[in-house]
Amino acid sequence: MEVAKDMPLAEITLRRYEKPYEMPRRELIKKLCLSIGLLQPGDSRDIIVDILMVLLDAKESKKEMDSDEVLQAVIAARKKEKLPLKGIAPSNIRRQLKRLKDIFLAEKINNAYRISEFESLETIFSDKIEKFLLESTLTRVREYFKAVK
Repeated sequence: MEVAKDMPLAEITLRRYEKPYEMPRRELIKKLCLSIGLLQPGDSRDIIVDILMVLLDAKESKKEMDSDEVLQAVIAARKKEKLPLKGIAPSNIRRQLKRLKDIFLAEKINNAYRISEFESLETIFSDKIEKFLLESTLTRVREYFKAVK
């Protein structure tokens, strides 16, 4: 049986960092993104941090946002933090939103995005990432370990 170009069905990266002591909110979100592989260590292109932060802010008022609204909010957030406006092309914003969708942190409903079901990130991690994505991935890896003799 030939697998089509060895493409994974799903993948997850986990990294362990120091405990989340007192640090600015953006830095906490950045460490979260690093911890779950949404951001690579040393990567200066950290627009995913701002997108997640914007969606978390919108969650507080249960607001859904289309990609243009996310873009405008990201630009405002980056200006406020005096960060360069890199990675703000609409196509990149949509690509990053898809990455958040793929890992179940965000969902798209009628062309609008939101944090999945307006849940807490802790609940999303427990219910969707840990119990579903991580467990199914570990099960498959175990199957490969068992199959290799």
